[in-house]
Amino acid sequence: MLPRGLVVRRLLERQQAGELATRHVRAVAETVGVSERTVWRWLEQAKTTGQTEPGIRQGYAVSDEVWALLGEVGGNVAELRRRLSAAGGAAVPSASTLHRVIRRDRRAGRALLTGREPVVAGPSRPDPLSELGLNVVAGEGTGGQVFLREQKHLAQVPVLVPGAQVVHTPAVRSVLRTVAHAAAVGAVVCLYGDAGQGKTVGLQYALSQLPHPARVRRVHVGVHPTVPELRRVLADALELGRRLPRGAGEADLMLVNALRQPRVLVLDEAQRLPGAALEFLRGLWDHPDTDTALVLAGAGSERALRRVPALASRVLTWELVPRLSQREVATVMAAFHPLWEDVTADDVAWVDEHVGHGNFRTWAKLTSHLTAETYGKSRAVVDRRMLERACARLMGPL
Repeated sequence: MLPRGLVVRRLLERQQAGELATRHVRAVAETVGVSERTVWRWLEQAKTTGQTEPGIRQGYAVSDEVWALLGEVGGNVAELRRRLSAAGGAAVPSASTLHRVIRRDRRAGRALLTGREPVVAGPSRPDPLSELGLNVVAGEGTGGQVFLREQKHLAQVPVLVPGAQVVHTPAVRSVLRTVAHAAAVGAVVCLYGDAGQGKTVGLQYALSQLPHPARVRRVHVGVHPTVPELRRVLADALELGRRLPRGAGEADLMLVNALRQPRVLVLDEAQRLPGAALEFLRGLWDHPDTDTALVLAGAGSERALRRVPALASRVLTWELVPRLSQREVATVMAAFHPLWEDVTADDVAWVDEHVGHGNFRTWAKLTSHLTAETYGKSRAVVDRRMLERACARLMGPL
């Protein structure tokens, strides 16, 4: 099809030269696929405005303020429109326009974050933050840091650190952006890093901030599961339960139908999956109707995925959760627990060099030992001798 601006300029040139005839307008109309009357209107507009190109249609755009308000109402477009109407001011678009523009922006990767608290898993499998005795705080600390707080009611936990707060570090913020992007476009992402770096806590926080946390599904796999075993745990995560047919073909079709819904499927410890299981996942996410995001996480998960190039090529983001740098340790640990606020920078550096090595899990265990030793002491001072004793419990004699 000929560009509108080109044909209008040529017709204007003919008209100015006194050579424009109806046959010229008819030929252009037939070529462009419009009526002769439309072509004559284009000519009149060009002579009036001096512009031969069509004007750019300015559709409705969601501003940052309206987008933040959408996050406050948990992604509820109807509630957003009610609030915009109550506020007055600029004209409020229709509900269908709001839905269309918001859906377009989210599919383009615009992250929608809410202040919701995370949904704790059922009693059969405690939530990772519940195991640490932590929960999300709606609010910010000094320096714009967002914390997690201790829960009031604690079950038995492997590492209990009373008063601990998990800092919203740059790594946690990066995980938040990656998960929000994946959820918006239904992509596959890989979250990896050494054991104990904070992948699970960062992932749990990011999932809790999604507009619809109830759509998050977690898949728990054993070591080297077979394809039928993986098919079964996927069906359980998607709440298909006993409805899954016995035939592999029919069962896979039911899984694909379930994956058409916009969800986030989280598979932790993905390094446990053998090549056949990963290839099975690749087949499910290759289906054009799949609209579910897949988050593969775990220490060594990136190496497992690299062994299946067909799946690795479909990973949208490879998100590395690094260890804490030496410059970060003192600040992060002071925010993590008040016990570290009065410890000198030299002592913190000594602990990180000999034991911590930037590993958050190691620092959490060390904090647990120190809180146990200082419990009930009104003026307990964490000095080098106390640090040496606590480190020795983790690493043996220094």
